[in-house]
Amino acid sequence: MEISTLATYHCFTFVWYFFIAYSIAHIRTEERPSEVFLYGGQWKYLTVLNLVLQAAFYGVSFLADVLRLIKKLRCAKCVISSRDLLFSVLAFPTSTFVSIAFWTLYTYNRELVYPKSLDGVIPIWLNHAMHTAVLPFAVLEIFATPHRYPAKKKGLILLGFVTFLYISWVLWIYSVTGEWVYPLFALFSPAGLAAFFAGSFAVIVSFYNFGEFLNRMIWGDSIVILDYRRKGK
Repeated sequence: MEISTLATYHCFTFVWYFFIAYSIAHIRTEERPSEVFLYGGQWKYLTVLNLVLQAAFYGVSFLADVLRLIKKLRCAKCVISSRDLLFSVLAFPTSTFVSIAFWTLYTYNRELVYPKSLDGVIPIWLNHAMHTAVLPFAVLEIFATPHRYPAKKKGLILLGFVTFLYISWVLWIYSVTGEWVYPLFALFSPAGLAAFFAGSFAVIVSFYNFGEFLNRMIWGDSIVILDYRRKGK
C-alpha cells in the first residue's frame, strides 16, 4: 500500500476510534444504569480501554506515515518501532479477544457481560463499533503494512504484565465496591476465578501467536520488514 494511502487510512481509523471512545465517555450521566456504571465508570471495562488503545495505536501509525512522507526517516524508524510493539503485543490480541470473547458470552447469556439495561443507553451501532468492528480493523492492519514482532519472550512478558495490571484493576474495584466488573465473575469460586483468568490469558496469548503467524505469512520474516523500513517504501 502506498504511504499516502496508508496515511489516509490510519488517519480515518484514528478519527473513528477517537469518536467512538468520545461517544462512550460522554454518555449522559442520567442515562447510565446505576448498577452498571459504579466505581471506575466506563474505564473498568476492557472494551472501553481497548478503544483508547486502538485510538493511540492508529495515532502513532499516522504519525509514522507522516514522518515517512516528509522523509524524516530517522524519526520514523523510532516511531515505527513503537507502533509495531504496540500493535503486536496489545492492539491485535486485545481487539481479537474483546470481539470473540464478548460475542461468545453474549450468545450464551448476554446478562453475564452486557445487561439488557444497556440497550436503552448504548445504540446497536455503537455496540457493534465497540465489539464487532474492532476485529476486522485489526486484521486489515496486518494486510495493510508489515509489523516487526518482538522476541517471543519479550512480547509475552509485556502482554502478561498488562494482563496482570487489568486483573489487578478488576480485583481492586471488587475490593472497594463488593461488585464485579462483569456479572460473570460472580459465578466463580476464588479458585475458579483464578482458573478463568489463567484460561483467558492463554486465549489472548493464542491470539498474539495468531497475529504473528498472519504477519509472517503475508510479509515474510523480520529481516524483510527491516529492509522495507530502511528503503522508506
